[in-house]
Amino acid sequence: MDNPTMLEPYPAAPDIIVLPSYFPLPGLGMLPVNAFVLKAAEPVLVDAGLICLSDAFMENLSSVIEPAHLRWLWLTHADQDHIGSVARVLESAPALRIITTYLGAGRMSLCQPLPTDRVYFLNPGQSISVGDRTLTAVRPPSFDSAETTGFHDPKAGAFFCADCFGAIMSEPAAAAGDIPWADLRAGLIKWATIDAPWLHMVDGARFKGTLDRVRKLSPKLVLSHHLPVARGMADQLLDCLAEVPAAEPFVGPDQQEFEALTRGVGAELRAWRSH
Repeated sequence: MDNPTMLEPYPAAPDIIVLPSYFPLPGLGMLPVNAFVLKAAEPVLVDAGLICLSDAFMENLSSVIEPAHLRWLWLTHADQDHIGSVARVLESAPALRIITTYLGAGRMSLCQPLPTDRVYFLNPGQSISVGDRTLTAVRPPSFDSAETTGFHDPKAGAFFCADCFGAIMSEPAAAAGDIPWADLRAGLIKWATIDAPWLHMVDGARFKGTLDRVRKLSPKLVLSHHLPVARGMADQLLDCLAEVPAAEPFVGPDQQEFEALTRGVGAELRAWRSH
């Protein structure tokens, strides 16, 4: 997994398909990068993957649904690992509109301006019908971009939580529950300290209230863009996130450490290729 890699789509539930990929983080491990297809009466694509994997992303998307049939693209936020194929999806699905926020559309305008007639603004707490179900926008307890908005799908019992509950991993896994808890817990906390360093400054009581609002949703599925599907693990994930404010802050390697790291990676690659 030395390069960004797209993997085969797989079902999280009968009406939810994961479009998984992984991105290497030298010296740390790898980070899942997921998008999702919600097969509602008005089908929803949730985020659009990495730009460096756009061809593979569109191929995998087409294998699970005809892109022209998509009615919505829920853009959780405008980070580069979530918007890679936005323009291609818009072109492939003439009836599709993008669900985002005022801030989300504003950030997109810096690199890929969205057609105003194809944007639908939805703020946390507001809901939208997609034919056979109503989706309610939710700000996740942890996020790295101000415009981040996930959602709750009560019909599927799923919480789509953007970057919240992501985890640094050592190898791909089909489900979060397949990872030994000690390893998963360490990866969850490490990711949160990297992705949301502001958590070290939060008021504990207020943060607990934020976590409890998600807990009250009682999701059967937690669908993070940076974690394999988590089934029946919402309470464990929330309890783990509650540990982050007191966790050791992340500090990346300095130049000397980085040079040592890259020398080590180069030596490992040369040894592997020699075999």
